Amino acid sequence: MADAPPILVLTDLVVGDSPRVAVIRVPGRPPSSAVTDQLMDHFGPALAAVAREPDMAAPDPHLVVDAADDSPEALRAAGAQVGRAAGSDDPLICLVPAHGSVEVAAGIVLGTQNLVGDPGLVELVAPNPGAVEPIERGARVATAVLMARRLANTPSDIKSPTWLADQAAAVSRVPTVAHGPDWLMPRGFGGILAVGAGSAHDPNLTVLQYRGSDAGPHVVLVGKGITFDSGGLSLKPPPAMPLMKTDMSGAAAVIGAITAVRELRLPVRVTGVLACAENMPSGSAMRPGDVVRHYGGRTTEIRNTDAEGRLVLADALAWAADTLAPDVMIDLATLTGAATVGLGRQHAALYSNDDRLARQLALAGQRSGDAVWRMPLVSAYESAIASDIADSANSNTDATTQAGSITAALFLQPFAGKAPWAHLDIAGVGRTESDRPDCRKGGTGFGVSLLVAWLSRLAR
Repeated sequence: MADAPPILVLTDLVVGDSPRVAVIRVPGRPPSSAVTDQLMDHFGPALAAVAREPDMAAPDPHLVVDAADDSPEALRAAGAQVGRAAGSDDPLICLVPAHGSVEVAAGIVLGTQNLVGDPGLVELVAPNPGAVEPIERGARVATAVLMARRLANTPSDIKSPTWLADQAAAVSRVPTVAHGPDWLMPRGFGGILAVGAGSAHDPNLTVLQYRGSDAGPHVVLVGKGITFDSGGLSLKPPPAMPLMKTDMSGAAAVIGAITAVRELRLPVRVTGVLACAENMPSGSAMRPGDVVRHYGGRTTEIRNTDAEGRLVLADALAWAADTLAPDVMIDLATLTGAATVGLGRQHAALYSNDDRLARQLALAGQRSGDAVWRMPLVSAYESAIASDIADSANSNTDATTQAGSITAALFLQPFAGKAPWAHLDIAGVGRTESDRPDCRKGGTGFGVSLLVAWLSRLAR
C-alpha cells in the first residue's frame, strides 16, 4: 500500500472532467484575488463567493472547510478534514490558503491515511508561486509521518526485525547496513541478544547514514525497534498485547525523519541506529535474575523481562557513543507506561543532559505539533535501579520509588556518553487507541515532524 498520495503542487487550477474542489477558509485571512479569480474562471461566481464569505455553503459536489482559527493546530485539523473527504477513486483539488500553507498541506496528507486500501488523492493548488516550496515541504514531511505509521501498524507476523531493517533501507533510500547475531555477539551486544533470544527471528542493529553536508554537527538518532513485545517471561496481560506491534515506533520515527531529511535535501549529517528485536517467551528466553553484559562492559540485572526496550537501547547508545563520534545524540522509544500516566497522550517525556538541546527540542515540538515536556533526571532516584550483582537493574528494585519513566531515563544515561543527549519516551504519544482527525487508530508517527523541524533549524 502506498504511504501517501503523489505530491502534486500546482500554481494554477487544472480542471478535469468533473472535479471536486475543496476550499479552506481561515478566519480573518481572506483568500488572495488569484485564488478567487481562478474559481471564478472555472466555476463561476457561486464558488468564488463561497471562498470569500464565511457561513456560505459550497455548491455540490464541492467542499468547504472552516478552520477553527489561524493557529497551526487548527490549520492542520482543517487540512485533515479535506484529506479524509478524498477517496482513491474520487480525488479532490484543494486550494491551499496562503496563511499556514505548510500546516494545511501536512494536515491534508495526514488526513488521507487509510488503514485498509489506498489513500485518498488530493491535488494541492498553491495560492502563489512562492507558496509552492512550503506546501511541498509540509506534504513531504507528512508523507514521512504516514510511512512511519504504516511501519508501526504492520502486523508482527509480517514485521520481523529483519523485515524492519529491509524496510528501513527501502524507504529511506540512504546507505543502510543491518548487523545480525554473528556481528553482534563477538562485539558484546548482550542487551539486544538477550531480548531477541526467545524469538525465532534474529535481532539486529541497523545503521542508516545520510550525509547532506560534512559541515556542522554529526547527529545520531537511536530508535527502539521491538517489533513485538509480549513481555517475554514476564508476560503482559492479554488486553495489552494487540498494540505491541507498535513497540518499534521509535525506530519508525528515525526512519521517517531520515527519509524526510533526504527528500528535503537538508544540509545536515545524520546517522540512524535502530535496535531491532522481538521479545518473546520460550525455552531460550532471558529470565528474571539473569545478568546481561552490554556493549562496552556495563552490566544489568534482569528484574523484569518486560523492561526490554532499555536493554536494546543501552547497547545501541553505547556503541554509537563509542564508534560514531556524535556531536548530538537523541533516542526515541515507547519505553514506559509511567510516561503515559504522568503526561497522558498529548506530550512525550523529554529528558536531557543538556539544557540548550532540551530547549531546542521543546521549541521544535511546538512548531511541529509533536509536543514534549521536559522531565527531571533526579539523581536521588538512581538507588531505585541499584543492583547487588550488576551495575544496575532494568526495573525498579525499590518499590517506594514510583517514577518509572525517570528511572528508565537514568538507566540509559550512563550509556549515552559525554555528548549532548536527549531521550524521548513516546509511550503515550506513539500510538492512539481511537481515531483522531489527522490520525487513524494505531501508530501516530510521533517524532518525525519534531526531528525534521529541529534538524531544519540546525541546517540554517
